[in-house]
Amino acid sequence: MVRFVIQRFLQAIPVLWGVITLIFVLFQIIPGDPARMVMGQRTDSASLEMIRADLGTNLPVGVRYLKYLNDLSPVSYHNSVSRESPWYLDSSLYAPFIRLVSFSGNGVLVLKYPYLRRSYQSRSDVSLMIRKTLPNTIVLATVAILFASFLGILLGLLASLAKNSFVDRFILFFTALGISLPSFFAAILIGWLFAFVLGDITGLNLTGNLFEISDTGDGVKLVLKNIILPALTLGIRPLSVIVQMMRGAMSEVMAEDYIRTARAKGLSRSRIVMVHAFRNALNPVITSVSGWFASMLAGVVFVEYIFGWKGLGNLLVEALNNYDLPVVMGVVLIIASLFVLINILTDLAYMWADPRIRLKQS
Repeated sequence: MVRFVIQRFLQAIPVLWGVITLIFVLFQIIPGDPARMVMGQRTDSASLEMIRADLGTNLPVGVRYLKYLNDLSPVSYHNSVSRESPWYLDSSLYAPFIRLVSFSGNGVLVLKYPYLRRSYQSRSDVSLMIRKTLPNTIVLATVAILFASFLGILLGLLASLAKNSFVDRFILFFTALGISLPSFFAAILIGWLFAFVLGDITGLNLTGNLFEISDTGDGVKLVLKNIILPALTLGIRPLSVIVQMMRGAMSEVMAEDYIRTARAKGLSRSRIVMVHAFRNALNPVITSVSGWFASMLAGVVFVEYIFGWKGLGNLLVEALNNYDLPVVMGVVLIIASLFVLINILTDLAYMWADPRIRLKQS
């Protein structure tokens, strides 16, 4: 088990490197100057050169790329003396770090946390910006996937047991409708209907966050109702997929030989379904749930932006509008890392659900 997890993490390294490289290259192709975004269009060339030197955008593209990889790497090379060197070691940026090897010429090899740089616009630490917004995105995605999983498994089970009936066709009709709705359109439609047209009845807000400043000045208060609309919007498509996958998986399992054997032994229908069929039908559903949860973290951008939810998606949109490369790189890297982690946890869940997979891995 431990060897399997280590192998998966090692396999993830080239994936993350590819993501970093792709985003970096795209920002070199896209026209735009971060220094002008910071200073505005009406500024002198001397000020622009000072900002470019401060941001490090005056360095050659290859040096900027290697320096960024060096900052992200847990083991990195630095120059501990010359501030003019792009490899200068600033202890305030890399603290805490452990000096591993010292080279001639004041070069050092250190062990440190990955450094995600500072925002071009606000000059805030990108790691701090992500720590403030990531919990909101995880909470939103978790609530949405729990809602989709619970209701999807229940409806899929019901549809499979009532196959070809009116209930089955009714459920399939709405799942087909849910799959066809893009998230951004569903967000606009749900927000308009439940927050604008029916706002007086539902009491729901179009925009809002999980924690808001109290009107009475008592500090920050928890507003759970603000998560209902974005979670509902995010959960519609995975709910529809899970229903159909659960229905199909249960139909296949119920046609297996061991199910016919269980019927021949006189076991009750409820015992056959819940004890023998249900767990074996969960494997494709587990894959779907994990995949949708990972995609929610990446596809939450439009939903968070429309509902004003202060998460990674909202942060990413603002960074793209401002050509803020460090923030974009940091957010994309975190999302890619979460993808890798979720895939590993999915494999472990597979091994729990199906003992045959454990035997293959051993």
